[in-house]
Amino acid sequence: MSINNIQLLVHQREGVSMASPFKMFWVTIVLGLAIRVSVIEGLSAHYYSSSCPKLIPTVKAVVAAAVKKEARIGASLVRLHFHDCFVNGCDGSILLDDNSTFTGEKTARPNNGSVRGFEVVDDIKEAVEKVCPGVVSCADILTLASRDSTVFLGGPSWEVPLGRRDSTTASITTANRDLPGPSSNISTLVSNFAKQGLSVKDLVALSGSHTIGLSRCISFRDRIYNDINIDLRFAKRLRKKCPRLGNNTLFRLDKVTPKHFDNFYFKNLLSGKGLLHSDQVLTNSTSTLSLVKKYVHKPSTFFKDFAKSMVNMGNIKPPTGSKGEIRTNCRKFIKDMVSMVSSSKMFWVAILTVVAIFRLVVVEGRLSTHYYSSSCPELLPIVRAVVVAAVKKEARMGASLLRLHFHDCFVNGCDGSILLDDNSTFIGEKKAKPNYRSVRGYEVVDDIKEAVEKVCPGVVSCADILAIAARDSTVFLGGKSWKVRLGRRDSTTANKTTAEKVLPSPDSDLCKLIYYFANQGLSIKDLVTLSGSHTIGLASCKTFRGRIYYDTNINATFANKLQERCPKVGRNSTLLPMDKVTPKHFDNFYYRNLMNQKGLLHSDQALIDTTYTLSIVKKYVKKPSSFFKNFAKSMVKMGNISPLTGSKGEIRINCRKVN
Repeated sequence: MSINNIQLLVHQREGVSMASPFKMFWVTIVLGLAIRVSVIEGLSAHYYSSSCPKLIPTVKAVVAAAVKKEARIGASLVRLHFHDCFVNGCDGSILLDDNSTFTGEKTARPNNGSVRGFEVVDDIKEAVEKVCPGVVSCADILTLASRDSTVFLGGPSWEVPLGRRDSTTASITTANRDLPGPSSNISTLVSNFAKQGLSVKDLVALSGSHTIGLSRCISFRDRIYNDINIDLRFAKRLRKKCPRLGNNTLFRLDKVTPKHFDNFYFKNLLSGKGLLHSDQVLTNSTSTLSLVKKYVHKPSTFFKDFAKSMVNMGNIKPPTGSKGEIRTNCRKFIKDMVSMVSSSKMFWVAILTVVAIFRLVVVEGRLSTHYYSSSCPELLPIVRAVVVAAVKKEARMGASLLRLHFHDCFVNGCDGSILLDDNSTFIGEKKAKPNYRSVRGYEVVDDIKEAVEKVCPGVVSCADILAIAARDSTVFLGGKSWKVRLGRRDSTTANKTTAEKVLPSPDSDLCKLIYYFANQGLSIKDLVTLSGSHTIGLASCKTFRGRIYYDTNINATFANKLQERCPKVGRNSTLLPMDKVTPKHFDNFYYRNLMNQKGLLHSDQALIDTTYTLSIVKKYVKKPSSFFKNFAKSMVKMGNISPLTGSKGEIRINCRKVN
């Protein structure tokens, strides 16, 4: 089914020839639709302003390249968005391949062998993931791509409200039921559009998208042989290429300017030259015909109304807040991975354990808690003294040092690469999006290194200093201690690109978090446990603005208080405590907050989204000693991620520079 189907829907809504007797009926429907559209919460044109500022130009570049290569793909991308939104809302469900739990929408009658553009969506997703991993939904990508396709082919632009999340299922049955065919009459079209909360005006305006694109003989064969409201010469020309049997040739929906988004579609309708039955029926009633005529005489009005109707359509039942997920691959959902954790815990424990063992077993023999016993016996008290002085001066510094270690280890292993300044050969990790103007504590590390160099010159790595400082910060703020394995060496390079790819964002959902941690050889238990470090420290408004304005799994009073400090626009640098109860003390209040829907970050609150992760959260609420014990174990595991040992790397003299 093509844009034709959509037109059909539109036609059905507006094109009922009995428009006069049913006028009040349709007014009622339209008012109902207006109410429905107005209550859409959680979408905003600025949704990704902080979390993915490069999104719009990234999508635009891929779409422009694709449409330049083949103009038809512009119409295909617009149609993909239509066919997505009309089946259970704008949730990216049309992109999902079949799997063991459902048959997707791609093989539904209106879509099979007809809907296209999936490869372009894949290309967009890949490009977006490079700059904003795990942040942008496939549903939002479809919405942006349809707008950009329209603009690139000469149509109007509009601000796209964003913030949709992706579905974790698809429905061939619903697609077969709710997507009208190209032979739909006006009443069917009107009914289908009304069901989606769209008006007769939306129907006619959106049908105008058939000013671009192609359609096959099978979609309009009945019209050219059986309809009477068709220009005879137009029909005869089409019959020559579309015999009654066979030949599924492609034809232009608008024969005049098929590669240009304009109002010729409506001019064609007035001449009886609409290609699809569902197109031509828009002239069957006074109300729809008046709109067609208006769009013929005032193309600017068509452009304006089309933009508004596209926004209305994009508002159809989008999953927002904690609903759905952010897919990594638009063709596959990952939420099932999380749900399997609940019912098949041992399966995931086994998988993640194998990964962890594979990645960490080699480390065991190279790192040792006694590594510096002879070469630098005074190391531990020296580090502790500097850390204590820094955290006494500013409690937040404890959280900053802990975070430095985390952000170091997740990027090519615990090798001190995060400490390196840019140089002529590379751009360091300090300017990566998850770190820039956010990660701090470098001066304290400098102080530690200077103190250590005075007693053990050229012996202790910056990577080991980070690991010890993270432990000492935790202890000084009330946490339990652990023995730190040492013997890491320092990297001689850093990688901004990798940092932006592998560090989870504060908007990450649980599926994405599991993926990131598993990639580092860390289990789901490690994920929940290490997240407990958010019991200390501060976060800026830009990291949780999306949560306090758009998430549904948040305490209303808590959200309102935060909104007073963090407006929708501005004050990005305002800092608020991660744990509002005991922000300067390392304890288990972080988990208590989650149970009360008062997690500050979206990625925090996501930890209660499955039975398994929720069970760990509950355990840590009731048994803080278990949290402390497991936190120590998980910190050791994280410190074992791909360290440089032996002759690899170097021992830096200055943590900011390669020797």
